[in-house]
Amino acid sequence: MTYSDKNGISEHIQTVIDLAANNCQDNGGPFAALVVRDGKIIAEGLNRVTANGDPTAHAEIMAIRSACKVLGSFQLDGCELFSSCEPCPMCLGAIYWARPARVYFAAWHHQAALVGFDDEHIYNEINLAPELRTIPMHHVKSKRSNEPFERWKNMSDKTEY
Repeated sequence: MTYSDKNGISEHIQTVIDLAANNCQDNGGPFAALVVRDGKIIAEGLNRVTANGDPTAHAEIMAIRSACKVLGSFQLDGCELFSSCEPCPMCLGAIYWARPARVYFAAWHHQAALVGFDDEHIYNEINLAPELRTIPMHHVKSKRSNEPFERWKNMSDKTEY
């Protein structure tokens, strides 16, 4: 479904596009994200992968981290995330863990692929058996592999997430 303008959506999309375009001039990638709550921007994130030497420093991840600090929570209850581009697989996973109410994005991931940001191989890798992935992943048997989960299950004072 495509949204054009409703409750400031268009304004926030224009802001995130401007941030992404300007980030290119500051050793960042062409991506930005905003977290909005009650119509107000509470956090922004810029792609800082090359600037920070951190492959996880995607705009959505940076915005989520910042918003969680502002909110004092690991969830984005009642928030909306605005992104300059459709989230990549890593950011999509982080978004689902953060649980915002909804996500709006400006460009499709296919548009990003045209200028070298092609995540299609990651989408394809997810469905492969671990040992068939381009970075082979191997299960290592251990009698203790379930120990952390058992300890978690038996904790009475844990914070569920």
